[in-house]
Amino acid sequence: MTLHLIIQCVGIESIDHLRRSIAEEVAEAKDRGERPLCRHHTRHFPRRADELLQGGSLYWIIRGRTRCRQPIKGVERIDDPESGKRCVLLFGPEIIPTVPAPRDPMQGWRYLEAKDAPADLEPLGRGSRRGARGLPPEMIAELRALGLL
Repeated sequence: MTLHLIIQCVGIESIDHLRRSIAEEVAEAKDRGERPLCRHHTRHFPRRADELLQGGSLYWIIRGRTRCRQPIKGVERIDDPESGKRCVLLFGPEIIPTVPAPRDPMQGWRYLEAKDAPADLEPLGRGSRRGARGLPPEMIAELRALGLL
């Protein structure tokens, strides 16, 4: 059974801001000779890691709404000499916009059952009669949330 995580994306203002941040992180990892994966460090190791690795994603809350997700590629334990045992969540650089869903502030991550996860935001493509082609995903999401698309 697929299981997801949801977490607050602190310091990030938009999906584009997250993309830029991830591009920098991937470039730095390549420069260090590491795998070009995104990393998120957390204090606690998920007890249900096996379920996360069966197609799970990390859903990012940006400015009070779930805005996007990244498929989880790995979960690793690390020993940090300063803070003890920690966990690293690994993702590919792909960011998938989701239908915005309001979320209350929280600390740390929470499990998110697949049935409760926001749907992926389908970009309006060539066949769209609504003329939204080329708009940023955040704007499309806002227009849909307002019932205008």
